[in-house]
Amino acid sequence: MNATQALEYIHSVSWKGSVPGLSRTQELLSRMGDPQKDLKFIHIVGTNGKGSTAAMLASVLRKAGYRTGLYTSPFIFRFHERMQVDGQCISDEELAAITEFVQPHAEAMAEHPTEFELVTAIGFEFFRRQRAEIVVLEAGMGGELDSTNVIGAPEVAVMCNIGYDHTQYLGDTLEKIAATKAGVIKPGCRCVMYPNAPSVEAVVENRCKAVGAPFTVADVGAVEPLTHSLDGQTFRFGGETYTIPLLGRHQLANAAVVLTALGELQKQGWRVPDAAIREGLAATEWPGRFQIVRRDPLFIVDGGHNPQCMDAMAQNIRDYLAGYDLTILTGVLADKDSALMYKTLSPLANRFVTVTPPSPRAMAGSELAAYLRSLGCKAESYDAIPDAVRAAIASARENGGAVLACGSLYMVADIVNAAVEAE
Repeated sequence: MNATQALEYIHSVSWKGSVPGLSRTQELLSRMGDPQKDLKFIHIVGTNGKGSTAAMLASVLRKAGYRTGLYTSPFIFRFHERMQVDGQCISDEELAAITEFVQPHAEAMAEHPTEFELVTAIGFEFFRRQRAEIVVLEAGMGGELDSTNVIGAPEVAVMCNIGYDHTQYLGDTLEKIAATKAGVIKPGCRCVMYPNAPSVEAVVENRCKAVGAPFTVADVGAVEPLTHSLDGQTFRFGGETYTIPLLGRHQLANAAVVLTALGELQKQGWRVPDAAIREGLAATEWPGRFQIVRRDPLFIVDGGHNPQCMDAMAQNIRDYLAGYDLTILTGVLADKDSALMYKTLSPLANRFVTVTPPSPRAMAGSELAAYLRSLGCKAESYDAIPDAVRAAIASARENGGAVLACGSLYMVADIVNAAVEAE
């Protein structure tokens, strides 16, 4: 089996789906020798901010000298990004070998695993073979019944910002969603939470009390912003000054969660020096989140794809793009709350360029353009992402402005590639 065959197998139609439950993952891992039992974890759940939080934590732990695994989803440019050790993605050879090892175990099961369950099992085996000392593990859609929750007690369970998403699976209130995600909290771990509504925090705190896990809400209000520019931002927290390359006020809040989680990790006996924290935060790489991909004209891409993300993006526009004639290049999946998303953005753009994301769940770009025009916006649609990118760049050049591409992570790679290649 080579890497292409491995990916064809992983993505094959028979594996697709999202079927909550742990039994299939547990059976598959048991057949494989339970690689997850040889690993230590920081488990990250939430609606928004999981990826950025995971990237910052992994960067710090690498600087602290630990062989660090990172498991995230979805990927931006290629599948291999989903599982990394010390910043290096799984290689073609490793992916092929591990998938070939996992395949007969999966096919021997009476009830086959879903794609995400299969990928999670491959990730655990990869981390075991790479002898990762700690793995920063981002949950998929949920928490309690997410396949990543087959692990034992993590060192720290991190609850990122909780909002409305995947409500058909997770619950139709924030409290129900929080209860589902709090299922990753187990006896023996510590829990750190991004500030939420008191009723949501109470749900998580009650879970912590039930299992005897120390509970801490990160003091985001203690973050003191110092400077910000398109090159990054500095802030003070806990008497120390830090720099992060990630842009946006919401990233300062995520950084406060990271710093709080690192404090709890130290209480678990892990050695993370202050210098490693500063160096790790400053070296964080997390593409596709308010990322500058070119400067002539200024072209920024962001994979934000739900109303909370759009609120953060609107703040970023005010903080970083004030005074620019702004063209927003966008596309969205049909199952997202597009009405709420674009009502947030529509007053901030001079014009929109729409396109259809490369997903069977996509809303047609022409339909989105018609909706935006109904809001009183200028909007034109294109069938292909490269055409839309060229049109947005031409508009920005003509008006001395900037482009912000947003709406769906599925488009980020194609948009970045087209923006870099455009004349």
